[in-house]
Amino acid sequence: MAEQITYHRVYEETSPKDGKRILVDRVWPRGMRKQDAHLDEWLRDVAPSSELRRWYGHEPSRFAEFRRRYLSELKDAGHRQAAEHLCDLAAHDKLTLLTATKDVDHSQAAVLAEWLAKKAVTKSRVAG
Repeated sequence: MAEQITYHRVYEETSPKDGKRILVDRVWPRGMRKQDAHLDEWLRDVAPSSELRRWYGHEPSRFAEFRRRYLSELKDAGHRQAAEHLCDLAAHDKLTLLTATKDVDHSQAAVLAEWLAKKAVTKSRVAG
């Protein structure tokens, strides 16, 4: 599953290799028309809370703490259903997680891709 999960900016060109395209931002990308996004789903409830997003402010020096807090949020009631749905999608399809963030390597999409990959490894160890 790990090789089936990628992430990039929603503004980039689509590709047949994208698989299911999932927007993981809480707010709609600025300047993007819905028909131009070519999304399969918009999972806003898997995005970081507004409070966490504002605290982080896309400061790379805060990324480690952002990652820790965000992974904790994924377990709370407000995120759990969307997170489980994303796991289910990843188990059955190739996914491209999309964000409007300029620095995608320091974004929730990067955190989610890593989180999903670790879940896949854990699941395969339990099954094997």
